[in-house]
Amino acid sequence: MLALRLTLGAHPAVHLRRLTVAMASAGTGFLLLCTLGYALGHPDHPSASLFRLAWCLTPLAATVHFAVAVARTDPATRPRPGLSAIGLGPGRLMTISATTTALSCTLGSMTALLFFLHLRGDRTGMPFDGAAARSLAADQPLPLPAALTLLALVPVIASAAVMLVLRPRETRPKPAPGAGRSFGRFGAHGRSTTRETFGAYGRFGARLRPLSAAPSAGVAAGTRPERAGDAPSPEPDTAHPAPGTDGHDAPPAPRKPPAGLPWGVATLTAGLAVEAYAAAAASTRTLALPGNLASTTPAVLAGLLLTAVGLALAAPGLTHLTGRLLQSVRPGALRLLAGRVLMEEAGRIGRPLGIVCAVASAAYAMTALYIPEPDEPAFGPLTTLGTLLVTGCTIATLLTAAVEARQARADTTAALLRLGAPATMLRSAAALRAAALLALFGPLTLLVAELAALPLTR
Repeated sequence: MLALRLTLGAHPAVHLRRLTVAMASAGTGFLLLCTLGYALGHPDHPSASLFRLAWCLTPLAATVHFAVAVARTDPATRPRPGLSAIGLGPGRLMTISATTTALSCTLGSMTALLFFLHLRGDRTGMPFDGAAARSLAADQPLPLPAALTLLALVPVIASAAVMLVLRPRETRPKPAPGAGRSFGRFGAHGRSTTRETFGAYGRFGARLRPLSAAPSAGVAAGTRPERAGDAPSPEPDTAHPAPGTDGHDAPPAPRKPPAGLPWGVATLTAGLAVEAYAAAAASTRTLALPGNLASTTPAVLAGLLLTAVGLALAAPGLTHLTGRLLQSVRPGALRLLAGRVLMEEAGRIGRPLGIVCAVASAAYAMTALYIPEPDEPAFGPLTTLGTLLVTGCTIATLLTAAVEARQARADTTAALLRLGAPATMLRSAAALRAAALLALFGPLTLLVAELAALPLTR
């Protein structure tokens, strides 16, 4: 009952994001069912049906990625103090989040099934004067097990991805460089830096620490109270106190920049090279692409895929580099704040931003393969639905990642406001970050799209 209240008693914006996940799941499920309808209507072309099913992997991946991003920003499933005492630890909250994702995706899949049956005329007659009867194989019975199997792909994969991303991770302190793995008493990991005398465990309460009471003056000063028979403890060094002895935690170490920039640049270059070589080489093996697209070779599609993957891998490193460039050449408070936030959030918003740029460049490159026919519309309904679905999911994932980043720095923003920072400066820093990212990734996306489409126009 408490888990249900945590899920249903959320902010309206959270319910809106869950409803958007259901809509994306409905679109992906409808595309999968249309692939099944094409296979039923064209039993003599199994390769074409399989290829259409492979084209559905892109909207499926975009939907799952968006569902994971929404689950990460759900405040109801965030670990909070006191929930573990009532049985809602990190593992149980992960299960609740995966269940919520599965329910949202299942709602979308059932909506897609009802709409598909309505277009086939299985419910209330043939709508739209039977315009969709040919593509949906309305004259043949629908195999319900195959339809349910296709509709179960999105809920199962999305919930499994949420459980994989939000699984509890055990954090252990890293050993010092050059120190081997050691085992202490009863198999405990690590080894204490101070040697204990014989009988240390024999003293009653020697290993106990006060939980709620304030520490004594000796403990606060970094010393321990002396007992009979113990050697006098040395005086603490007040000139150079050790971090963490004054009651405050040690400052966190600065984060390292994302390590995917060299791999992303190498993958991007390899994709462009493979695409150019495949387009220049004469090959008789081609693939018939759906949606009025010209036939092309598998190597060209592999080059486009490598180009998109390389752009997505390089985006976090480029975001970190953008934040570093903002702080160069005697920065002021505004540029310093904007640059530090970009460097901190490079791994969180860089990957979704790179995926948006990859989708935009791939869509621009695929327009070079488009061959319009005079008697048909510019784009078919399924092509339009798939394009809108992939584009909408990637943009929504980027916006959701921005919301997650805002939630992560809420304490820092509150501290800056308490110190007297004006709210206009925070808004100006956010606008400066957006302008800097647009100035870098906008021309980069256009350049990659032009280079990817250049071999296809020859």
